[in-house]
Amino acid sequence: MAQITLEGNAINTNGDLPAVGTEAPDFSLTKGDLSDVGLTDYAGKKKLLNIVPSLDTGVCAASTKKFNEAMAGKSNAVALVVSADLPFAQSRFCSAEGIENVDSLSMMHSRNFAKDYGVLITDGPLAGITARAVVVVDENNKVVYTQLVPEIVQEPDYDSALAHLD
Repeated sequence: MAQITLEGNAINTNGDLPAVGTEAPDFSLTKGDLSDVGLTDYAGKKKLLNIVPSLDTGVCAASTKKFNEAMAGKSNAVALVVSADLPFAQSRFCSAEGIENVDSLSMMHSRNFAKDYGVLITDGPLAGITARAVVVVDENNKVVYTQLVPEIVQEPDYDSALAHLD
């Protein structure tokens, strides 16, 4: 279990992020067309997992926009934004904001992703959705970088995450 804060108030997650050097847990997340995808759907590419509570918040929107800009022209990598939002809401957000270089994925069908990655918030007002985190996985599905953002209303360390895609 990890502890983070929400505006200074302690809240807990169900576990810890996968350790650097370990194999990333596979997942089944839902795309905008309601199909499910997993790590194998991104085989051979580096994967940046931008894990957010909801795209309907300023910080989550900002991180998605920042990673969208950074991913332009990166053919060897993919950025995935993972949230509890429904795929329909994710698609509306991405369309309205011109997000074209990030795949939005929903935990609509299952919270197993959040559990397996140790980011499921277990108490407080946000219980049941994810903490803010970034996980970078190489083309062989090994975890090469992780950050659990300690204060949920803060943005992640973009430069450190993106450095692991080069």
